[in-house]
Amino acid sequence: MSVIHELPGHLIRRLHQISVSAFTHEVGAAGFDLTPVQFAALRMLKEYPDIDQATLAGLIAYDRVTLGGVVNRLEARGLIERTINETDRRARQLRLTERGESVLTTVWPAVRRTQETILKDLTPEEQETLLRLLRKMADANNELSRAPLRPTPPKTPAR
Repeated sequence: MSVIHELPGHLIRRLHQISVSAFTHEVGAAGFDLTPVQFAALRMLKEYPDIDQATLAGLIAYDRVTLGGVVNRLEARGLIERTINETDRRARQLRLTERGESVLTTVWPAVRRTQETILKDLTPEEQETLLRLLRKMADANNELSRAPLRPTPPKTPAR
């Protein structure tokens, strides 16, 4: 085996490829055309309705420019809508549509199956350990990312 196969970065890249492939397969088999990033955006908009695109990007650790295309596609498919922010008329707020809510609810079992698929060869204890270590690595290296995670949206000023 080559030394490259022992490098953490290489293994992380491979696991990312495997995760995306499993997600695409499970979600596609359930009849949905949705990427992991699109799912993450929908999920965050369910938790944080009426946030702007920059906040959404921070919540899912995705760069703002690329997220613009994701948002455009979700809006074109009727899964989200943009509305004018009443406190800053130049800004747009994002929220799920009824169709987006329905897709998110209906696709959830396929997303869960994806997680089960990629973890299936680990014991429950190993799964817990892996997830703990992945979170620890992601948290410790967050600022090295070109699109760091910003897990808490900014407080909305009182009106």
